[in-house]
Amino acid sequence: MKKRIIVFTGAGISAESGIKTFRDSDGLWENHDVMEVATPEGWARDYELVLNFYNERRKQALEVAPNPGHLALVELEKEFDVQIITQNIDNLHERAGSSSVLHLHGLITKSRSTIDENLVYEIEGTEINPGDLCEKGSQLRPHIVWFGENVPNISIAHEMCETADILIIIGTSLNVYPASGIVNFAPRKCPKYFIDPKAEKIVLVNNLNIIKENAGTGTPTLVKELLDNA
Repeated sequence: MKKRIIVFTGAGISAESGIKTFRDSDGLWENHDVMEVATPEGWARDYELVLNFYNERRKQALEVAPNPGHLALVELEKEFDVQIITQNIDNLHERAGSSSVLHLHGLITKSRSTIDENLVYEIEGTEINPGDLCEKGSQLRPHIVWFGENVPNISIAHEMCETADILIIIGTSLNVYPASGIVNFAPRKCPKYFIDPKAEKIVLVNNLNIIKENAGTGTPTLVKELLDNA
């Protein structure tokens, strides 16, 4: 049986493909206050602004390509059972060829009903527009988990981490709750690797190996090491 590797990725791996983030700046995302475009309150205040914002982000996400970090994770599947958990809302892992990806914060290529969160749709083209309705007649919104909303997949992510033989964390500050606690669910004895230029030791986390590199360079290096020793 193949060993199971759980990979937890954040904004750093997408940033190297050219997708801009807001965590390293002053809370602005493409010159917008995140509270205007990434909260239920922002949606209630000006839903057309929110739709336009995500339409532009969606176009951007589809114009960029997976980088060496994404592609290296696909290579891991040759020898390991690889399960990816991502905070990112783009589909770069899928486009790179990864076969199992769990999105904690939703997926920008999908829309969902504003009255029934179980009604989720693939977006045809790149836009959700005012007047685009679900089958129950409500306005469609981006299928994104906004600040202040529940993260429905977090319990699934915790269960996945409990099964890890190896845990790899890539491109995240581990500062956003509840995702920040995910490392604590991995078995105490399993090797853990943290790839990020700002990576630091995490209190009470055993067997943690720090790799202070960007995702695009640190990930291929680690993948080669794991494959050579498989």
